[in-house]
Amino acid sequence: MKKILLPTDFSENAFNAIRYALRLYENETCTFYLLNTYTPISYHDQYLLENQQMYQLEDISRENSEKGLEIIIEKIKEEFQNPRHHFIHRSAFNTLIDEALQVIDNEGIDLIVMGTKGATGAKEIFMGTHTMYMIKKAKCPVIAVPEEYAYITPKEILFPTDYNLNTDNTALSFIKEISTNHQTKLTMLYAYYGLSLSDYQEETKVFLDEYFKENTHTFHITDGMDVIEAIEDYQKKNPIHLLAMIHNKHSFFDNLLFKPVVNQIVYHTNVPFLVIPSMERMSK
Repeated sequence: MKKILLPTDFSENAFNAIRYALRLYENETCTFYLLNTYTPISYHDQYLLENQQMYQLEDISRENSEKGLEIIIEKIKEEFQNPRHHFIHRSAFNTLIDEALQVIDNEGIDLIVMGTKGATGAKEIFMGTHTMYMIKKAKCPVIAVPEEYAYITPKEILFPTDYNLNTDNTALSFIKEISTNHQTKLTMLYAYYGLSLSDYQEETKVFLDEYFKENTHTFHITDGMDVIEAIEDYQKKNPIHLLAMIHNKHSFFDNLLFKPVVNQIVYHTNVPFLVIPSMERMSK
């Protein structure tokens, strides 16, 4: 049974991501964990000692959070009647990322699905920076769903890769499962810079060809473009319903010179984006 974490701030954008997850996995048995976190506007030990109203504020916040989650559950039941899906809701006095990481470890979460843009009642950005932090911190795949994206069965998946991935990465199975369950065409995109593939890259390409042998797949090369340009060029000429990439660790020096590709895509993609953590991060 797949375990999927669904963070929500009760916005329509957050529910749209929930709706996407329920549709994507409608034919699979899943347990969905709905998570909402809350913190008072000001929370300092000294202030708490001097002002008991802060405790009342926490109680109100908790009640609102729990009520909001119950409303979401009812909304799901009204729109979806799927006996394969089971729901657990969790309200926590914590930051979203810290609480999510605890749930991932404690419950053995397989996947996170969340929106890429949104706002809390205080108008703080929730689904932009939070999604990016989740991708950087989580040891499981994340699907980032663009705001107002209307679900389309993923018949076309684009998987940009430099063939330097670790072939032992078990999270590759998410791409394979989606491809199999939705009879998807998978295109592996390589941005060519004039350098021939190394022996390791060639071996990885052969591995991917074998790994996806039961799925319709092709290898596509672009010449003289960086990865972002290659994705945009491909998307202009071909339909894409899901973009998938492996998030490799970048060095501090690289981050100073170049804005990581994954960061750029999370903020600008107009299709759902599946981000798979590197083996290095999953093994920490």
